[in-house]
Amino acid sequence: MLAERRHQLILRALRSGGPAAVADLSEQLGVSAATVRRDLLKLEEEGLLSRVHGGAVIEEGDQPFAEVAEVRVTEKDEIAARAATMIENCQSVLLDIGTTAYRLARQLHGRRLTVITSNLVVYEELADDHGIELVLLGGMVRRGYRSLAGFLTEDNLRQLHADWLFLGTSGVRPGGQIMDTAVVEVPVKRAMIAASDKVVLLADAGKFPGTGMARVCGPEELDVVVTNAPSDPATCAALEEAGVEVVQV
Repeated sequence: MLAERRHQLILRALRSGGPAAVADLSEQLGVSAATVRRDLLKLEEEGLLSRVHGGAVIEEGDQPFAEVAEVRVTEKDEIAARAATMIENCQSVLLDIGTTAYRLARQLHGRRLTVITSNLVVYEELADDHGIELVLLGGMVRRGYRSLAGFLTEDNLRQLHADWLFLGTSGVRPGGQIMDTAVVEVPVKRAMIAASDKVVLLADAGKFPGTGMARVCGPEELDVVVTNAPSDPATCAALEEAGVEVVQV
């Protein structure tokens, strides 16, 4: 396998599943641990990852939407289907950026709802569904991540109210802290939380602990977590102590 192809696969593994050990990458790629270590060193020199003891991690930078959209699709659909059952007709729903929110939007066709979003893919999915009142927030376009962000987005949210927010994340730390890789998205997520009655975190197994350098909120600001995998004991304890309902699908 060519080095360039290995580098692509390493970055994809880190973006989809969080930190990765050298031994795991060696097995996945079918190359020696020494080769993986050389690849990680090269990628670190290019600023694409950080090496940690026994492996590597991506702690910042955007994950291109098109790449992430193909990861763990079945799991995301299961989470989205369960989340959709929480919503009653005629309610207002805020959908965050990201691929799981997009999978949730696909579950909402035929419903009578108001959907508010900064997610351009959600907008495209629901634009022709005339039963849904669709509100697209303003802001600067982040083309790679198919989203809108910035002070215009935050100002729009201060003028709105939603019954539900379905929030995405890059990672959930053992203490229950909700993280994101993109600093620019954090103020928007916080404004979404402030604009909503109920906050539901959508987090597949890869988000425990996942990645992220920027703190979005603590567990006390969540009402529900919908996930496809049990969290580690520390995370479960932190969520339980904060009164968060954990729904496993």
